[in-house]
Amino acid sequence: MKVASVVGARPNFVKLAPVSRELRKRFDEIIIHTGQHYNYEMDRVFFDDMGIPAPDYHLGVGSGSHGYQTGEMIKRLEEILLKEMPDAVLVFGDTNSTLAGALAAAKLHIPVAHLEAGLRSYNRRMPEEINRVLVDHCSDLLLCPTETAMKNLMHEGISRGVCLTGDVMVDAQRDCSIIAEKRSQILEELGLVRGGYKLATIHRAENTDDPVRLESLVRALQDTGDAVLPCHPRAEKCIRNLGLWEELCRRAKVIKPVGYLDMIMLEKNASKILTDSGGVQKEAYLLDVPCITLRDETEWVETVEDGWNALAGADREKIVRLANSFEPRREKRDVFGRGDASVKTAKAIAHMLEGA
Repeated sequence: MKVASVVGARPNFVKLAPVSRELRKRFDEIIIHTGQHYNYEMDRVFFDDMGIPAPDYHLGVGSGSHGYQTGEMIKRLEEILLKEMPDAVLVFGDTNSTLAGALAAAKLHIPVAHLEAGLRSYNRRMPEEINRVLVDHCSDLLLCPTETAMKNLMHEGISRGVCLTGDVMVDAQRDCSIIAEKRSQILEELGLVRGGYKLATIHRAENTDDPVRLESLVRALQDTGDAVLPCHPRAEKCIRNLGLWEELCRRAKVIKPVGYLDMIMLEKNASKILTDSGGVQKEAYLLDVPCITLRDETEWVETVEDGWNALAGADREKIVRLANSFEPRREKRDVFGRGDASVKTAKAIAHMLEGA
């Protein structure tokens, strides 16, 4: 049997690494890379760092509006799926690549498995929220990372094909954290002391495309005085358009995007993490680092309920206050599984296909 894994952006690559290893024990896997992220820092470095097999197909779609990007992906994916005719298509997370892969497969009556199903922020202004809702409702197998995700699907009337696997990020982080300690030199290269800086990331459109929110976030990072910012290309462009780039670079350590191993080292050795990324929120939790989320809501509600994540939105004063004073309130729970999510994922796909 053949499974096609559709990926295209950094979060997809991280999840693919442990899952691909397990899939290849049971299936012929082909990897289709849409090209949503396409430069080395956002793309190839993850395949290199994490030992992911080279993609069998690279669509080279690149950037563009949501409609253009998703439409081009669907068109090119359909051609490949018709050629390969896989028994199932696996999509990851909530990116435009995820939506395109699910729609292209569903239209061809190829079973769709959605890894990281059931997440909800309940903010329909987020493109990712639209993507994840649509993908969940056209998937045949919904692979949920948490009990909360399963409950979200039940509330929407989705019960068939729902499976609790735990979170594959636990698997990926477990493997890569060990490798990162041996191979990454990012702390030495940047002259950073363990626990002596705050790590920040900004990339979501709700922040980068809103000049008022973005200026407030940039000012907050400047005020913290010890922020390290691996800067997403779109965020850099938007900050430059505001005329704040040079000032930010003087008052924070701004660097290019880094590979996953370097990112793990930056995360696990930060005193705090300030981010609008869903994946980074979860990574902070798994690495025992307090997190301040630069959004008004989160799909990872468990991290907030456990007291390890605080929502700050784009409130400059609140961000700075939390960056200086926020500390977790209690011990963490085991909400994301025990590192066997990729094994459960491969088993669930096999079970679905055997019953087809």
